[in-house]
Amino acid sequence: MGAALQAKVDAGEIPGVVAMAANERSVVYEGAFGTRNMATATPMSADTVFRIASMVKLLTSVAALQLVERGKLKLDEPAAHIDERLGSAKVLAGFDAKGLPQLRPPHKPVTLRHLLSHTSGFSYPLWDPNVVRYLKVARNHPALPRRPLMFEPGARWAYGGSLDEVGRLVEIAGGKSIDQYFRDHILGPLGMNDTAFAITDEQRARQASLHVRGADGRLLPQPLEKPTARNAPTGGGGIYSTAPDYLTLLQALLNDGSLGGTRILRPQTVALMSANQIGNLEAGILKTANPALSNDVDFFPGVRLRWGLGHMINVDPVPDGRNAGSLTWAGLFNTYYWIDPTMRVAGVIMMQILPFADPQALKAYRQFERGICHAVRPA
Repeated sequence: MGAALQAKVDAGEIPGVVAMAANERSVVYEGAFGTRNMATATPMSADTVFRIASMVKLLTSVAALQLVERGKLKLDEPAAHIDERLGSAKVLAGFDAKGLPQLRPPHKPVTLRHLLSHTSGFSYPLWDPNVVRYLKVARNHPALPRRPLMFEPGARWAYGGSLDEVGRLVEIAGGKSIDQYFRDHILGPLGMNDTAFAITDEQRARQASLHVRGADGRLLPQPLEKPTARNAPTGGGGIYSTAPDYLTLLQALLNDGSLGGTRILRPQTVALMSANQIGNLEAGILKTANPALSNDVDFFPGVRLRWGLGHMINVDPVPDGRNAGSLTWAGLFNTYYWIDPTMRVAGVIMMQILPFADPQALKAYRQFERGICHAVRPA
C-alpha cells in the first residue's frame, strides 16, 4: 500500500496523501506520503490538517440522531415543526415562457428522514443545472425562496444542501450552535481535538495546501485561505480535520456507536443509519454542472448504490474491494472514507485537490482500499 501511494507521489500524480485504516480496537495502517505543498516541499505527516468539506455531514447526521434518541427530534414528523422555514419550501415545477420559476407547494412535508437521506428535494447547483438557472433568476427577484425543492420529498435522491438544514435543526433542538454541539457531544467525548470549523495558528501551520489540476494535468498549489471572518458553521461543509481524528469517529461507528468507553450512539441507531432508507432509488451518481469544481461522479460503475441516514451504501460488493453493505462518502477536496461492517475495518484517505473525483486521487483511493481489503480479508 505504502509503495503504491509513494509511487503516485513520485510520478507527480498527487502532491501528498495521508491514509489510515483501523478495526474497532486499533489502527491497522497509517501512512503519509509526499508534501503538503508542492511549492514548499513541506513533508506530509499523519497530523496534517485538511479541509474535509462534506465529510462534516457524517458528524451532522450523528448529532441529529443523538437528538432523535433524546426525543428532541423525530425522523418522520414534518421538519417544519422544529424549523418553520422548512414549511415554506416550494417545489420547482419548471420555468414559464419568460424564464421565471414556477413554484408549487409540496404534496408532503419535508422530514428529517428525507433530509438525512438526501431525498428532501434540495439539490446542489454543482450537480444540477436547473438549480443554477433558478439561482440566476432569484438574484433579481428577492421574493423568491432562497432555494427550491427540485422534486417532491421522497420521490428521488439528489445530493444537496439537506444537511445544512439538518444542522439548523440540531442547533434549534440542541439549544446551541452546531460547532458547540459537536464539541460537547461528539468531538470532545471522542478526543477529536483537531476537528473544528475554525483552526488555531498551530493547526494552520500543519495544514495541507489545496492543489488545482489544470487542463494539462499539472497540479498548481494554491495559497492557504486567509483566516478571515467565516460564515456561520453549517451542517453541510466547511470543517477541518485530520486523518487520525476522523478515523476515531469511524471506529466508534464501526463499534456500534462507542469507543474507549465513550458512547455517541446506541447500537440500534447505528444500525438504522447504516441501512438503506431510499428503497430502489439510485444514489451516488452525479453529473457535474461545474467542471472546475467537480468531475462527473460514479465511484463504483455497475454497483447498485443507496443511501442510509448518513452514508452512501453499496448494495453489491465492489470488485477486489469492500463488501456489500459498506458505508462511504467524501469531501469536495478529494477526501474519502469507508466503513466495511462485514470485514470490520474502516479507512480514510485525505488529499487536497480540485476538481472533486480527481481521477488520480480516485486511483490512489482504490489502491489503498484494495491493499487494506487484501490485508484484512480472511484467506
